[in-house]
Amino acid sequence: MATVGIKDIATLAKVSPATVSRVLSSPELVSKKTLNKVKKIIDEMGYRPNRIGASLRTRKSGNIVAIIPDITNPVNAGIIRAIEQGAQSAGYSILLGDTQGLVERERHYADLVTSGQADGVLLFCSRMPFRIDPTLPLSGQIPPMVNANENMGNDEIVQVAVDNVAAAKAAVDYLVAQGHKRIAAITGPDDIPSSNERLQGYFAALEEAGLVLDPDLQIAGTYTVDSGVNCAEKLLLLRKRPTAIFCFNDEMAIGVMKLLKKQGFLIPEDVSVMGFDDIHYAEYVTPALSTVHQPLKEIGTACINLLLEQLRGNHVPPGRQFLPFELKLRASTGPAPHF
Repeated sequence: MATVGIKDIATLAKVSPATVSRVLSSPELVSKKTLNKVKKIIDEMGYRPNRIGASLRTRKSGNIVAIIPDITNPVNAGIIRAIEQGAQSAGYSILLGDTQGLVERERHYADLVTSGQADGVLLFCSRMPFRIDPTLPLSGQIPPMVNANENMGNDEIVQVAVDNVAAAKAAVDYLVAQGHKRIAAITGPDDIPSSNERLQGYFAALEEAGLVLDPDLQIAGTYTVDSGVNCAEKLLLLRKRPTAIFCFNDEMAIGVMKLLKKQGFLIPEDVSVMGFDDIHYAEYVTPALSTVHQPLKEIGTACINLLLEQLRGNHVPPGRQFLPFELKLRASTGPAPHF
């Protein structure tokens, strides 16, 4: 069945397409007789307007909604600060939506755009929060949107991140160069694409070094300090414990160091610890944490600038844009111990 459009409705109602648009966007400007006639045909034809497109054409709210799984996460906080500064400079306000990782909350905050309360979306998770028809091009179904830090697996979406595969590989390459052969990985949840990408980098480094991929050395955490403690406890129970532990975020690395020190291990003399993110506290823990530095401010600035370009009506090439990472080598890593 052919898709019904505004022109079809206008022809059947014997009015102009502009009148149909007014019925949909500003019904108070249309006479009651014409309003009822057009609405009757809309209902009979089962026409459903593109409310996202209509909202963006007819009005601007001056708001941008940021859909965030965990507003307390220090990585997200670093990006949000830069986003806020960029938005305010352009005359926009940021509406923060803390979803707690729940699909229904993601859709609730996405509805702020479809209802006209926000003009664009900054997305910090990998799920699409809008209901879309997979048989149609994505561009006509979503508002201006930029994804920060997660791979959505769709090249039609503008995305900004570091290259997690290359960054993780560089971290493990360094540990290998320090003589470590039993390098554990404490990952994030397996439904988070960035964690899976970091795992790919971990595997690639071990394979390139000719080291055995021991499944006992890979354990899933939840990106919290407590999970770092719990995962380290399990790793230290292994008959052949690791000499280095690569954590897929800094919070888990801090938990690992807490457990190691509690059990009397020296860092890095007995076990080296590497993190990922370079959050504010990484250089202030004892010993200072070696980690992969993500340029959080630059990520936030790039995200808001790309979204503002879309909001101005300018074309922004879709796909992933990688910003540079850096290894911050501090006191928590060193040469492998000799048993």
